[in-house]
Amino acid sequence: MTGAEPIGPRVDLLTRDFDFHSLVPLRHDVQRCGAREGLGERELYLFVVAVNEVTTNAVRHGGGKGRIYLWREDHRLFCRVVDQGPGIPPGRFGEVRPAPDTLGGRGLWLARQGCESLTLNTGARGSIVTLSQSISNDPVPAGEP
Repeated sequence: MTGAEPIGPRVDLLTRDFDFHSLVPLRHDVQRCGAREGLGERELYLFVVAVNEVTTNAVRHGGGKGRIYLWREDHRLFCRVVDQGPGIPPGRFGEVRPAPDTLGGRGLWLARQGCESLTLNTGARGSIVTLSQSISNDPVPAGEP
C-alpha cells in the first residue's frame, strides 16, 4: 500500500451529543479513537486540542451543547462539530492570531493550528466546524489495546 490508495469507505467512529458536563469524557474518547486509528503522538495531541477548542466553543458560544461526528475516510481522520448557536461573527473565524492583549478569541485559531484542515459554515441557526488530519500510521487491529 502506498498511502495514496483508499483503505476503504467512511468508517464512523463516534457520534454523540455533548454539553459542559461531557467535555472531559468526550476529549478522552476522541483521544482513544485517534490513537486507535493511527494518528502519531504529536498529531494526536494537536488534533485532540483542536477538537477540544471547537467543542468548548460550541458549549460557550453555541447554545450550551452540540453534536460531534468523528470518522475515518481513506487516510484521514475527520471531526465535525455542530451547534445551534447564533453563529460566529465576521472577523472571529480564527484565521489570524489574536493580539496578546486581546481577551478571548483564540479557540478557532488554536484549532486551526492543531489540524491540517478546518472548514467553517456558520449562520443564524448555528455553526458547523469540520477538522481533518492525515493518519500517519496503520490503525490498531480490533481487540488490541
